[in-house]
Amino acid sequence: MFSIVLAIHLVLAFVLIVLVLMQQGKGADAGANFGGGSSQSVFGSSGSGGFLLRVTAVIATLFFITSLTLAYLGAQQAKGYQSVTQKVVTQPGEKTEVPTAPVVPK
Repeated sequence: MFSIVLAIHLVLAFVLIVLVLMQQGKGADAGANFGGGSSQSVFGSSGSGGFLLRVTAVIATLFFITSLTLAYLGAQQAKGYQSVTQKVVTQPGEKTEVPTAPVVPK
């Protein structure tokens, strides 16, 4: 489950980057007043602003949802693990055995 959500998250991140880079900045509107506007574009006479803005908002929302899902799934997986730096608590009188490192011949 974690791998599937992570793959979707990465695809959404890439699509979101592309969509943000495709959008025009606020200063680009001034150039359209001097003959740079294209009334016969693919997105219609109003331009691609509205369409790209809506698609970007949807992708950003999905990216946010997958981020929260990954955080939840990661927290659930982390509950089962124990850190190597934590001290192992044993019962009184119980003998603990410390493993030795294997000897590597030179």
